Amino acid sequence: MAAEFKYDIVKEIGVLSENTKGWRKELNLISWNGAAPKYDIRDWAPEHEKMGKGVTLTEEELEALKKLL
Repeated sequence: MAAEFKYDIVKEIGVLSENTKGWRKELNLISWNGAAPKYDIRDWAPEHEKMGKGVTLTEEELEALKKLL
């Protein structure tokens, strides 16, 4: 059984893409289990009721990614 976790979408920043089933790849600022918010890129079901695998980035990692792009 997977460990239970909580998340709070602090800020919805934007949608990168949307598939035909309505799932959207989004960039959001999310607090996981009450920790400091991190930038998060992942697929979400239409009402944020389900999520796919994603990647979280600190502010510094986001800036490094921005420079690389």
